[in-house]
Amino acid sequence: MYRFYYSNNIQQFCKQSLDEILGQITRNNPFVLEQTQRNAWVREIEILQKVLKNFPSGFITFEYTIPRIGERIDVIITISGILYVIEFKTGEKHYSKYAIDQVVDYALDLKYFHQESHHKIIVPLVVCSDAPSVPYQLISDDDHVYRPILCNENSLEPILKELTDQLSDKPFSFDQWLSSPYKPTPTIIEAAQALYRGHDVKEIARSDAGASNLNQTTETINRIINDSKKNHEKSICFITGVPGAGKTLVGLNIANERHQYDEGEHAVFLSGNGPLVSVLREALARDEVERSDQKITKTDAERKSSVFIQNIHHFRDNALNKPDQAPLEKVAIFDEAQRAWTQEKTAKFMKERNVFSWEMSEPEFLISAMDRHDDWAVIICLIGGGQEIHTGEAGLPAWFDALKNRFPHWKVYVSRQISDEEYTHGLELEKFFNGLNYYPERDLHLAVSLRSFRSEQVSDFVKSLLDNDLPRAQNLYSQLKYKYPIVMTRSLEKARNWIYSKARGTERYGLIASSGAKRLRQFGIWVQSTIQAKNWFLNNKEDVRSSYFLEDTATEFDIQGLEIDWSLVAWDADYRMENGSFKPYNFSGSKWKMVRNQDAQLYLKNTYRVLLTRARQGFVIFIPEGSDTDFTRQHSFYDGIYQYLKEVGITELS
Repeated sequence: MYRFYYSNNIQQFCKQSLDEILGQITRNNPFVLEQTQRNAWVREIEILQKVLKNFPSGFITFEYTIPRIGERIDVIITISGILYVIEFKTGEKHYSKYAIDQVVDYALDLKYFHQESHHKIIVPLVVCSDAPSVPYQLISDDDHVYRPILCNENSLEPILKELTDQLSDKPFSFDQWLSSPYKPTPTIIEAAQALYRGHDVKEIARSDAGASNLNQTTETINRIINDSKKNHEKSICFITGVPGAGKTLVGLNIANERHQYDEGEHAVFLSGNGPLVSVLREALARDEVERSDQKITKTDAERKSSVFIQNIHHFRDNALNKPDQAPLEKVAIFDEAQRAWTQEKTAKFMKERNVFSWEMSEPEFLISAMDRHDDWAVIICLIGGGQEIHTGEAGLPAWFDALKNRFPHWKVYVSRQISDEEYTHGLELEKFFNGLNYYPERDLHLAVSLRSFRSEQVSDFVKSLLDNDLPRAQNLYSQLKYKYPIVMTRSLEKARNWIYSKARGTERYGLIASSGAKRLRQFGIWVQSTIQAKNWFLNNKEDVRSSYFLEDTATEFDIQGLEIDWSLVAWDADYRMENGSFKPYNFSGSKWKMVRNQDAQLYLKNTYRVLLTRARQGFVIFIPEGSDTDFTRQHSFYDGIYQYLKEVGITELS
């Protein structure tokens, strides 16, 4: 795909004939040219030639591609070192919110992910040819991306002249800019859509240290699969990584690459995370319906996406119903494998299905299902450290118990970081390796968070915060606060207003809280109300069911494995600070009760780890004031949290 359809300096552009320019654009367009698109280009060329003929120097390009999302910017002009990003709506009489958000998204995409644009001044313009003239204000955000300016066919020239008089930056090579590396950090939803369309992970991920790690991990997994296939072996790989490092992305990429029916592989991506499966399937289906050149029904698109991404429990049930039959899949990717069930929880579930005397944990049963293959099979376990949030989630040790006791013939590939406490719950994992074909692989650990593309230190900061490691938390916060804002407030209204002030374009924001945050109800934060995750994550700003309304609250169960750009984290008294350390509580009936069970304590800590690592760009923490007239919301329940965060150095909103 061409990075652009046409490019030239402004003087030459104004001298060329319409047919010459249109011919070049058309030749570089890989799609079927519709008459409406041709007419739009003609009108854009006519307007711009008339407007730019009085500008002495600069450059222009049409249809500049944004690789990450497969979209194209109508026109980019550079004058006096300033980048003008233009979205044209020829024939339009109104400035739509969609067009405004669209051009802002383009500008931000260039600023964040286009290497040569990181330090450039970027001005987005919406040109609706037949719309009325409107006044504008020249307002820049901290990253030198200006607020969008609206103009029509007649006001474009005077506005550009005014901007040129007021703005200038050092000159740069436009040819170099055109060929600049593009280093995107897509959301997991965008990544799934891109991979499903046939893009490689290298096309949609940053090419710095984090993405290099992704590529190396993918290559290592492919080597293990190929070796297993060649040598008729059974192998299991454990991929570890910090929150947001791209474990799910690696899994989706492998599933996409190895989905080869004709070669007898048939890889499948499996997750026990119901909201994640629902959101990704829906996102894939919506995207296919929207982009397909052929008519495809939503039902057919959903059916296709459900084959690519499956709920792990459906896979398990199918294996139960066919106990002597090997699964169709030769490569099974288990997302969030640390959340697989213990023997006790699995047995309880089986009893409800009239299966009694069940003696296997879920990891043991899943391995046994894949072990039915006569020749070869590969299991890939994606492990998130410190992210078990449900009672009955077995964690990593259950997988090694199963391998040691029943499947010692399987080759076991692990990262060197697998012995870290977050993965082992403090157990000496090395003892599980005795008697196993154990192979350490450096590239099976993803150490860099890609979610927080503004700062790779967010996950470390959150860990130190929840570990009550005050000096380290203070140090990390001082390093990341300018690139990745984290603030706090005792006012929900201030928190909402902060979110509104930060989010631009279609950047997604939402209200999140712990499922145990049951005393935030008076603020309209009702965590026991069920949300539809696919609506919350995918619907637009006009839909009251979407996250944008900051009304429906997503809990850790809804948002784990997914992310948003900006989050409002409501912190309740279920995880409070007492005598210098965090204390977990559960609200039952009409009062708080301290959580004594060690596993439950860990789950609550992990809940807040999940909540505090969901935002890609920054978050605000809302801590209520409390009320001593309500014994369930006393000041002391919340003041300790507030004072601790204040001691860390977190900025309080004025």
